[in-house]
Amino acid sequence: MTDVGPGWSPRGHRSVPHTGDLCVEAWAPTREECIAEAARAMLGSFADVPPDVSWVARECTVPADDDGRLLAAVLEEIIYRMDAADELPVDIAVAPEPGGVGVIFKMADSSTATQTGAVPKAVALHGLRLAPDAHGWSCRVTLDV
Repeated sequence: MTDVGPGWSPRGHRSVPHTGDLCVEAWAPTREECIAEAARAMLGSFADVPPDVSWVARECTVPADDDGRLLAAVLEEIIYRMDAADELPVDIAVAPEPGGVGVIFKMADSSTATQTGAVPKAVALHGLRLAPDAHGWSCRVTLDV
């Protein structure tokens, strides 16, 4: 997914062309940082949030049986919070916990953001991947918009 050489970064994300939906790839040194990068990619695909926006911390534990499902569950948690509380994640911190991860979201009111794309409605399980690679961890996820 990532190449070593000029311009390569140990963490990052990008959108990948996909018919009718949004596909993102992310990479980072650890599983938890990779999940956070995927969340940043998802937010960046549809919203521009001012850097000085006020936010509130929201914490939760996200359980899952495998790494791919864990990635999907964290992204679904963000989608749920956007729908239920009208909040967007300004940033996210993910830490390992037995059977899943602990997540701290910095959430801002969605009215502070400028919508720049289609808002994700769900995470597709087809083609979902979160796994170690030669440089750390990488993932690929398709989001229904």
